[in-house]
Amino acid sequence: MEQSMTRGILTFGFLLLLLTPVFAQRLPEGAIPQHYQLTFTPDFNTDTFAGEEIIDLKLTKLANSITLNAAELKFNSVSVEINKMLLPAKAYFDADREMATINAGRPLRPGPVRLHISFTGILNDKLRGFYLSKGPHRKYAVTQFEPTDARRAFPSFDEPDKKATFDISVVANKEDIAITNSKLVSDSPGPGESKHTLKFAATPKMSTYLVAILVGDFQCLEGSADGVPIRACAIPERKELGRFALQTAEYVVHWYDNYFGIKYPWDKLDMIAIPDFEAGAMENIGAITYRETAMLLDEQHASLAAKKNVAIDVAHEITHQWFGDLVTMK
Repeated sequence: MEQSMTRGILTFGFLLLLLTPVFAQRLPEGAIPQHYQLTFTPDFNTDTFAGEEIIDLKLTKLANSITLNAAELKFNSVSVEINKMLLPAKAYFDADREMATINAGRPLRPGPVRLHISFTGILNDKLRGFYLSKGPHRKYAVTQFEPTDARRAFPSFDEPDKKATFDISVVANKEDIAITNSKLVSDSPGPGESKHTLKFAATPKMSTYLVAILVGDFQCLEGSADGVPIRACAIPERKELGRFALQTAEYVVHWYDNYFGIKYPWDKLDMIAIPDFEAGAMENIGAITYRETAMLLDEQHASLAAKKNVAIDVAHEITHQWFGDLVTMK
């Protein structure tokens, strides 16, 4: 009798799930993102960040507005560019659905469109989105976007099948570095005497939840495998504890290159241990983030079990660079 009732409850719950309008959280069809240009400026004095963004997208049908994801962000200015003509626009928020609808005051024809958005956000304490991680001596700005928290860092089409390429720049304090998904291509002084601007290479086409941005005084150990630069990064006082993870990554990348028959698909591999991190680890393209206990250890004193746990975590996340990153949902 109890089993029959349980089955009945489960069946009812499943049917209810099927009937629930889960599509209500999905973005409307018709806008396909192609490329994001992003600049982030974190401020550790106010625990906030400023962002500048240009999104190149393609409209597949006539549209009166464009809807994308945004949560806990303030839009300072919005404009829509069509045929090099810039139209001032307004953003209307639906906080419950974590969406913003941009209206330029006129119908938008099918074809290429550019969105220009200036925005600000909070370096939150929720361990998701663009958030604050606190080491023993200072703060760090880091990201965790899976499953749907890229929208807390920048307005985006934050669904995994809406892949695009990303140009990311970071304006950081002079003493800090930044790490993102791709290689650093330039590091120039300013704006102002206390800042420098780090620009990174354009990423391959990727899902928003795999974007990573980390800012702080991280220090890295360097290695390589099959021509791919590999680094193990941590806060300064724990840098040397990443050596075992680095050696594991060098072995694993070479092994997977042969096993899969497809070379490691990105231009570099960074592994970063973060003081405050909710997940065990996260497979961001080219910039895998870890809880410190999942990546760092003292080889001289760690047990065999501890070494096995780190090796498994490293191997698991590197596997995702192929399955989950190179091959993702539709």
